[in-house]
Amino acid sequence: MSIEMTTKYGQIEISNDVIATIAGGAAIDCYGIVGMASKNQIKDGFTDILGKENFTRGIIIRQADTSLHIDMYIIVSYGTKISEIAHNVQSKVKYTLEQTIGISADTVNIFVQGVRVTNP
Repeated sequence: MSIEMTTKYGQIEISNDVIATIAGGAAIDCYGIVGMASKNQIKDGFTDILGKENFTRGIIIRQADTSLHIDMYIIVSYGTKISEIAHNVQSKVKYTLEQTIGISADTVNIFVQGVRVTNP
């Protein structure tokens, strides 16, 4: 599926993969995020951290009439406050989508799939 917009210059169609890539890039920039996790853990493996080319496997874009809903599956770093990280990701994703493509997400749901402990 895709989002279609009509402007005075013509019609614009934005793919869900583009929205997922923008949202994933915004999420990765947030402090405390180790990476994106796969939404299909049994098929893709539980501990896989997705690279930039695979953001679409860790993000679900849902559209209902005129509303846009985003589900994000993330992995956070150990020792960080998960609620703050989730709030920061939600805020940054909404802001980035509005600034980049002019679309506002109604909801950004965060699913923490794991905590990564790093060795010093």
